[in-house]
Amino acid sequence: MSLLEQLNGRVLLAVPKKGRLQEKAFQLLKGSDIQFNRSDRSDIAFSSNTPVALVFLPAADIPAFVGRGKGALGITGTDCIQEYEAREPPTATSGVEEVLDLGFGRCKLQVQVPEHGEVTSPEQLVGKTIATSFDGLSRKYFRELEAKSETNGVVNGDGEAKLKTNILHLSGSVEAAYSLGMADAVVDLVESGLTMRSAGLKPIATVVSSSACLIKSKHQLNSSDADWVTKITARIQGVITAQQYVLCCYNVERSRLDAVRKITPGKRAPTINNLEEEGWVAVQAMVESGKVAVVMDQLSEVGAHDILIMKLENTRQ
Repeated sequence: MSLLEQLNGRVLLAVPKKGRLQEKAFQLLKGSDIQFNRSDRSDIAFSSNTPVALVFLPAADIPAFVGRGKGALGITGTDCIQEYEAREPPTATSGVEEVLDLGFGRCKLQVQVPEHGEVTSPEQLVGKTIATSFDGLSRKYFRELEAKSETNGVVNGDGEAKLKTNILHLSGSVEAAYSLGMADAVVDLVESGLTMRSAGLKPIATVVSSSACLIKSKHQLNSSDADWVTKITARIQGVITAQQYVLCCYNVERSRLDAVRKITPGKRAPTINNLEEEGWVAVQAMVESGKVAVVMDQLSEVGAHDILIMKLENTRQ
């Protein structure tokens, strides 16, 4: 059976094959119970318990695969989406829709210049050489700067301003471009900023802020594929919610309910059940993971007892 025949009838889900987003993406798939075995030499894996085929691609290629190819869903960065749209603006029958912010992979695409240089604003770089692997977004950014400056590029035959700033495309090691005499500044993704500082660079502007997201195709899907896209989206949303919250359980006198409700209002509302001991109730409420210690302290102070915190594996709206 050919690969095309094997893919027929399956929902194609694109995930990063390597890089900063892959590990977290795999955790989402595991939490969503999408089971698969991937061969080291294959960029396609078939789920054993769902009609899903996983396609492993560079994160930068995933928006094109979902927006113009046969992919139904994809996990990538918003920077990759905006770069794809800057290079190839979607048509009426193509493009992607951002479905979920996945809450990881946060970074910024920044203009970086020599730390001890004279450049302090991106406007000073108009007409100079910029090294980047995001040439679509960089061209768009500097075209807008040129339109505002007195050094506008000349208009070409199509009536569009010719970009005067030289955008030099590099596939990697962008931060070294200045040290090697290739560029006056760089535009690259920055997480902690340590790599840029090591190269003697500092940020002077942010082109876009980025984070990982789930995208879906704007193509018309058949009813079966559309149903599975909805299910997978709900499963991933459940995993994300479970990572953000814990379940807080405790006992408290009914007379203190107003006080504890203010501390644990829950995601929607707390669950309250009567206990056999008269005048006492059991309360369950979802609490943000990062606030657990403070919430427990506050509950103790207002008279709650037997306070328990339980981690969530998954949730569903």
